Amino acid sequence: MRSLLETRLVQRAVIAVIVVNAVAIGCETSSYLMDRIGTFLHVIDRAALAVFIVELAARLYAYRGAFFRDPWNWFDAAIVGVALIPSSGPASVLRALRILRALRLVSAVPSMRKVVAALLAAIPGMASIIGLLLLVMYISAVLATQLFGDMAPEYFGELPTSLFSLFQIMTGESWPDIAEKVMDEQPWAWVFFVGYILTSTFVVLNLFIAVVVNAMDDQSTSAEEQRAEDQITAVLEELARLHAKIDAMQAADGGHRQNGQRPQRELTG
Repeated sequence: MRSLLETRLVQRAVIAVIVVNAVAIGCETSSYLMDRIGTFLHVIDRAALAVFIVELAARLYAYRGAFFRDPWNWFDAAIVGVALIPSSGPASVLRALRILRALRLVSAVPSMRKVVAALLAAIPGMASIIGLLLLVMYISAVLATQLFGDMAPEYFGELPTSLFSLFQIMTGESWPDIAEKVMDEQPWAWVFFVGYILTSTFVVLNLFIAVVVNAMDDQSTSAEEQRAEDQITAVLEELARLHAKIDAMQAADGGHRQNGQRPQRELTG
């Protein structure tokens, strides 16, 4: 069963079912399609759910206790479990969560698993960068409220308003309009906006990319080291099997020799 589940054909079939199920759930949002092929879409949904349950049960049977030591198995079990919630009653609103089955592509495609693993590995470094970004935004918001609060109260009248405006500026959304309104009153205000954009967008946010790329490199290096260790382990196991065969052949040959010498000794006696 384990060998069957790990074959490329089965893995591709599961990926195909995930994609078809996601497309079918998306088609259910169209009233035009539901009026014409709604029953067919429901059949696809039920059939895909049955395939997921059977595949999950087969993995549980094949891997036994090792099934629960893999976080991806817990992830798949949670996704399938949400789909089993009744579609009527108080939990009917959770029916919309069926589209979460599409997230099974993350666990089914190895390359996606590597990306997610790299993102999770980058969380400690990203937490430090987020703290630095929040510090920069807070200091800038306090300065902007004190300097530009009277000129543009709709953007910098209060600290929460300033924080939101600076977040909008950091994303690059409509920041020229905000800067122009302030610079009509204070022409030197461009120094603040340019400095803030350079610090928050071009420095701090790019650090996120650097941390994620570094984590992905580490993940690739770890994967290569793991593959090398697996190959060495396989070679050592093969050598051990060959050595055991040689010992068995030598023991059998020695036994045959002893059996062949016994009649000669009895004849000599």
